[in-house]
Amino acid sequence: MAFETDRGAYSRPYSVGQAGAAEIDAGLRRYMLQVYNYMASGLFLSGLVAMLVANTGARSLFFQATERGYGPTGLGWLSILAPIGIILAMSFGASRMKASTLKVLYWAFVATMGVGLSNALLMYTGVSVTRVFFITATAFGSLSLYGYLTKRDLSAFGTFLFMGLIGLMIAGIVQMFVHSAALQFVYSAVGVLLFSGMTAYDTQRIKNNYLQMGGTDHSAIMGAVAIYLDFINLFQFLLQFMGVRRD
Repeated sequence: MAFETDRGAYSRPYSVGQAGAAEIDAGLRRYMLQVYNYMASGLFLSGLVAMLVANTGARSLFFQATERGYGPTGLGWLSILAPIGIILAMSFGASRMKASTLKVLYWAFVATMGVGLSNALLMYTGVSVTRVFFITATAFGSLSLYGYLTKRDLSAFGTFLFMGLIGLMIAGIVQMFVHSAALQFVYSAVGVLLFSGMTAYDTQRIKNNYLQMGGTDHSAIMGAVAIYLDFINLFQFLLQFMGVRRD
């Protein structure tokens, strides 16, 4: 799920007229690199946690075998739901937090996300997970580059994407109770399209926010959260299409 944040609440004013175009471009590149570094580091930590949980004795603490695969234990549910609370705290409290506090919450967020992602390693073969990860990385990189370079204003799609996100959440809840192959296909297809659009949209939004108000550690971390979630959701929906389940 992608989260919208008001970066204006904690970004310093930035006057474009006070710097040359070359200086602005250099600052933007440094800022975007900072955002992508946070995002990539978060993916690495999530992947590390997922592999540790899936391949060590820690698995029994978070998941138990069921007829349909693996289901979360009480601790597993706590770990799966924890990122929601953390992201809400970050989104609504970022303006009042120190950068160091926000960083701690970010690392806690991506680490607990790794627990939920470990279920994918239990359900799908390692080869297919690796293949889908690289496909996701290629698609994400292309879409994010488009969002960064395009002159087209993507902000008009914001409301549409948000409404699509709400619809997808509702469909996901229905899917939990109504097991239909056709519904699952549509759900996965819409998810791929939605988070493809979100990737380009969020990238442009992060860029424009920097150009309008400058960048801080706070805004870089929250920007990383947005594109991290875009990547993770795109990966999970593509995995439903292309992943090979374990026997």
